[in-house]
Amino acid sequence: MSNAPALMVEILRGALIESQHFGHAVICDGSGQIVQAWGDPQAMVYPRSSSKMIQALPLVASGAADAFGLDAPRLALACASHQGAPLHVSAVTAWLAELGLGDHDLCCGPQVSRDKELKLQMIRAGDSPCRVHNNCSGKHAGFLTLGKHLGGGPNYVDPTHPVQKAALEIFDEVTQETSPCFGIDGCSAPNPAATMHGMARAMAFFATAHQRDDVLSKSAARLAQAMYSHPEMIAGETRACTHLMRAANEPLALKTGAEGYFVAILPNRGIGISLKIADGATRASDCAIAALLVRLGVVDAANPEVARFLNPDIKNWDGLVTGEIRPAPGLVA
Repeated sequence: MSNAPALMVEILRGALIESQHFGHAVICDGSGQIVQAWGDPQAMVYPRSSSKMIQALPLVASGAADAFGLDAPRLALACASHQGAPLHVSAVTAWLAELGLGDHDLCCGPQVSRDKELKLQMIRAGDSPCRVHNNCSGKHAGFLTLGKHLGGGPNYVDPTHPVQKAALEIFDEVTQETSPCFGIDGCSAPNPAATMHGMARAMAFFATAHQRDDVLSKSAARLAQAMYSHPEMIAGETRACTHLMRAANEPLALKTGAEGYFVAILPNRGIGISLKIADGATRASDCAIAALLVRLGVVDAANPEVARFLNPDIKNWDGLVTGEIRPAPGLVA
C-alpha cells in the first residue's frame, strides 16, 4: 500500500480536469481492523472538529450530563460545528443560563454567524457577533458543564485543566494510540493528533458501542444516537453533515472538521470512517465523504441532498455551468 495520498476528487472545466484533490481515507470495523483504505492509514493528522464526539465523551461518562439534565439535542450540540443559526444560538444561550453562566464564560471567541439571514439581520442592526455564535459554542458549553462537575478554574481550554486531561485520556483510549502532540484549535481548545487508522478505529468504537455495557461504550452510543437523531443541531441548513445525515437510509452520525477532515459512524454496520483531504479543501471533503457513503449504500447518489455534494455543478458569476466537482474514478464503486 502506497504511503502517498490517493486521488479522491477531480474538478472539471469543459473537457479538462483543471484541479485534483488527494487525501487519505480509512474504513475500520469494530475489531479495529482496516476494511479498506486509500492513501496512508498511518498519516498523522489533526482531526479538528471531527473529534468533537470524542471530546464530549467525558461529559457523559463522568455523569455530568445526567447531573445537569442534558437531553439528546444538547448532547448533539456538544458534538456540533453549528452555523450559528437562531436555533443554535438560543439553545446554547439557554444552556449557559441554566449553568449560571453567560457568553463571556465561553473561551471559543466570537464568530460571525454562518446563517445568512441572521448574519444580515445583525449587520443591519449593527450587532457584533458573540461567542455563542461560534460554531464550537455547543462543545464549549459541554466543557463548562463538565468543568462544573469535575472542578477546576474557568480556563477550561488549558491543556492541564481537568476537562482537557479527561478529554485526552479518552481520546487515547478510543483511538488506541498515544497522541504524540496537540495543536490549538480555532476555538482555543487543544486538538490531539491521531493517525487516520486511529480515528477510524475510534469511530468504529462509537459504531459498535451499543453492543457493549461498559460506561464508556454506553456513553458513546448515547452520543452517536443524539447525533443521528438531531442532524439539524450538528451543522445546519446547506451543510454537508446535516443534509447527508438526513438523506441516509440508516442511522448515520457524520462530522466534519476544518482543513478537509470528515468522520462517519455507521451503527447498523459496526464500522467507522475517517477521511482527510491533504490540501484542506472543504469542497473535496464534502464530495469524498458523500462518495464513500454512496459506495457503502448508505445514501443514494440520485438523492438531490446527496448530489449537491457528490457531483455539484460549478457556475460562473453569470450563472452558467462551467464545470463540475466529481469523485475520482473508482471511489464510488
